[in-house]
Amino acid sequence: MNFIKNIKNMFSGSGGELEETSPVAGTEDSPIESLVTNPEHPPNKTEAPVIRRVIRAPVASNDLFPPDDPEKVLIRAQPSTTGDQCLFMVNRPLLPGYSWWFPTFESAAGSPLTERLFSLDDVESVLIHEATVTVTRKDKTIFDWKPLGAEIGAAIREALEEGGDLIAETIVNEMPSEEAVRHGIQKAIDEEVNPGVAGHGGRITLEKVKGNTITIQMGGGCQGCSAADVTLKQGIHGSFRKFVPQVGAIFDETDHTAGLNPYF
Repeated sequence: MNFIKNIKNMFSGSGGELEETSPVAGTEDSPIESLVTNPEHPPNKTEAPVIRRVIRAPVASNDLFPPDDPEKVLIRAQPSTTGDQCLFMVNRPLLPGYSWWFPTFESAAGSPLTERLFSLDDVESVLIHEATVTVTRKDKTIFDWKPLGAEIGAAIREALEEGGDLIAETIVNEMPSEEAVRHGIQKAIDEEVNPGVAGHGGRITLEKVKGNTITIQMGGGCQGCSAADVTLKQGIHGSFRKFVPQVGAIFDETDHTAGLNPYF
């Protein structure tokens, strides 16, 4: 099948390193004050192509934010090393215990928070995970997140300050059980994913399920492979969502020789 054929063609090289967090605190006047241009990718500078990498989202906790004003909505932002994504950590629960991927504007219907985000011109997709928001932008040639980041910060703050549900009630009410998620993902791994990577000595293992968020580990030929993220996005990611459409965030805890933890 095409999925297996695509995965078999994606293995070579080694992984890269994850950029350190750039702290960004929101204020009433400027929701995102110090979001910086990705230093690895300054604008208008020609560079060799890099392997696309994405962010492992930490759970936002109290120690990420100043404790002086617990009533204020604060936001920290961390652009990805390739500049196409940015992780926003919020000192408020957004979708407690769960995650949800919004791939299109249409998928955001009925969810006030993501409706606001998709109203911004350069937003391609949104992933909500507990107290974090990961935004992928449409224009992959722009690496400075400050202008768009300020708009995203304002949209998140406005949705929180208005109160009420942030995510469509139907999404929360129809969330599958952890056992259903585990069963479906394991079925995808056994029937489609592992047969696809076996030819290169690779193996995918389901490590953890929390709500509808899953953690996997890549072994054998998958570990340390420079195409691992491409494989995840184009193959494994699609297979998981085919078997379990309600799966949210997908974490990879594999040590790809550099401690990289892809997140999408």
